[in-house]
Amino acid sequence: MSYWFNVKTGKVEAHEDPGRAQGGDLMGPYETEAEATQALETARKRTEAWDEAERREREWETGDADSNYSDNNPLNG
Repeated sequence: MSYWFNVKTGKVEAHEDPGRAQGGDLMGPYETEAEATQALETARKRTEAWDEAERREREWETGDADSNYSDNNPLNG
């Protein structure tokens, strides 16, 4: 069974719940209820990891980890 985390209500909803929300209020699906319960924490950790990867890439490209430079197309600059 699949589980979803409803960001509006802060509750876990099972796939087969007849009143399950639809669309943008849901995160998932998750295989277990426990995974769905941790949806926001999982998303936070992934976002932090992606931000760090982007920071390292900027540092490699520009030599400055705090640079906002993200356009590596030589025709744009």
